[in-house]
Amino acid sequence: MSSDKSSSWSYAEGFPVEDAVVARARDRSFELGISPVSPGVASVLAVLAATSKAHAAVEIGTGAGVSGVSLLRGLPREAVLTTIERDAEHLKAAREAFREAGVAANRVRMIPGRAGEVLPRLTDGAYDLVFVDADKPAAVSYAEHGIRLLRAGGLLVLNDALDRDRVSNPAHREPTTVRLRGLLRALRTDERVTVSLVPSGDGLLLAVRR
Repeated sequence: MSSDKSSSWSYAEGFPVEDAVVARARDRSFELGISPVSPGVASVLAVLAATSKAHAAVEIGTGAGVSGVSLLRGLPREAVLTTIERDAEHLKAAREAFREAGVAANRVRMIPGRAGEVLPRLTDGAYDLVFVDADKPAAVSYAEHGIRLLRAGGLLVLNDALDRDRVSNPAHREPTTVRLRGLLRALRTDERVTVSLVPSGDGLLLAVRR
């Protein structure tokens, strides 16, 4: 990345103004050893949620609620977010973030458990937006589930799609990086979706279900 591009990326990441609710959710994330989505990604999620006009959304990897709060702030008031997380402490922190954000309890369905076990139980074609921010080794499986869950016109968002700049460098051959690289290539030619790769944060893969 050239110095000019690096400066522009840093400027874009610092552009969003986050309030005390999100700041506290970030603090809880760090205390729990979670890497929350960056401010740039959080703002993109809110905009995508708002433009999608989604009524039903799924989040794979709740964390401490930074991304969930961002999604809910963009989603219509009647929309419901289903969020999946296997760690009880993370769910507790996210619940606090949602409460502080004034999110009504009936707008969030929090499912404890492993995503690989929960996702097969969700209904095909019943969701408008799927956000994936969980263990990267399973990203290929989560992306496939995401496409299955989406209605026509629904949006799949995969966080950290560039694997901290490793995907773009063929010299990096770590198993997770190789899987992500293969996933990006596969989705680029997948006739079920229209895709784009956005460099916010550590990369967002966007795929719209045709």
